[in-house]
Amino acid sequence: MLAGLLKKKNKTLLGVDISSTSVKLLELSHNNGRYQVESYATEPLPANAVIEQSIGDEQAVGDVIKKALGKARSGSKKAAIAVAGSAVITKTIEMSDDLTEDEMDHQIRIEADQYIPYPLDEVALDWEIQGPSELPGMVNVLLAACRSGNVELRKDALEIGGLETGVVDVEAFCTERAYELIQTQFDDDGDDIDTVAVVDIGATMTTLSVLHQGKTIYTREQLFGGKQLTEEIMRRYGLSEEEAIRAKLDGGLPDDYEAEVLDPFRDSVVQQISRSLQFFYSSSQYNDVDYIILAGGTSSIIGLDQLTQEKLGISAIVANPFVDMTLSQKVNASMLNNDAPSLMIACGLAMRSFD
Repeated sequence: MLAGLLKKKNKTLLGVDISSTSVKLLELSHNNGRYQVESYATEPLPANAVIEQSIGDEQAVGDVIKKALGKARSGSKKAAIAVAGSAVITKTIEMSDDLTEDEMDHQIRIEADQYIPYPLDEVALDWEIQGPSELPGMVNVLLAACRSGNVELRKDALEIGGLETGVVDVEAFCTERAYELIQTQFDDDGDDIDTVAVVDIGATMTTLSVLHQGKTIYTREQLFGGKQLTEEIMRRYGLSEEEAIRAKLDGGLPDDYEAEVLDPFRDSVVQQISRSLQFFYSSSQYNDVDYIILAGGTSSIIGLDQLTQEKLGISAIVANPFVDMTLSQKVNASMLNNDAPSLMIACGLAMRSFD
């Protein structure tokens, strides 16, 4: 099983987002209709511990999880993790609505090989009823499958870090879940906003998720991210990677940095967003989106939202899922605010506690 990929859980889960450059941990509580951030931490990963969303060194990742757990001071022992959308095959199938859960599970596993291009003994599989089908007496069932190795490496890293896997989710579903926290921040009347593009710009990967009425209708990943800015700083100013990352965050770069390095990079980010949207338009019946939400660490570059809005003519904001949340005393508000755009997936994972 995909460790309860789509199943509901009641225990408090720590959202653990393992990206290509860092581990992000987040714990939420929920009282009187309001979320509270109980604890969180981000911790950088050593080079090549994760390569293009696959764990290359589970010991190194586990050690970083352990370090982040100590930093977050969370008492939670169960975690929710996610696999990238590109690693998961999802398919909606129709099943008879008079089957018991066991009968449906048995039937799905018999029929799964026609939907999944891998041998079934190499696959982690899960499913969830989505609701009635248009056909009488049938229900729509969402089937999700992922190569077992991808899931097992993540579970192993969690175990090394001192955590147990409670849920394995899909990144796109985490983004969709966290999106409900962003909707209140739209400048316009939210009722007029049907189709939204969430652009998650990480260190090495940019993921476009398009949501229509809150449901994911399209995702696309491309190799592009903040690492390109880091590499340009290294090349131009003769800095090591560590020095370049620090300078990028803390400032202190030469006077020509903004005009010569940062502005061209901002332009290329907007170009990538535009290109991703063009792919979406050409492969769907849509020819526009109502809003762009920028997420991921790279989206906190000052002015990126305004530039996106100006160049593409679409309202844009930087994601902050914590705007309406209270914070526990052990959470540093300004650090959380800085990290907020990069915590969308961790937030969507932590929200699994309250399904």
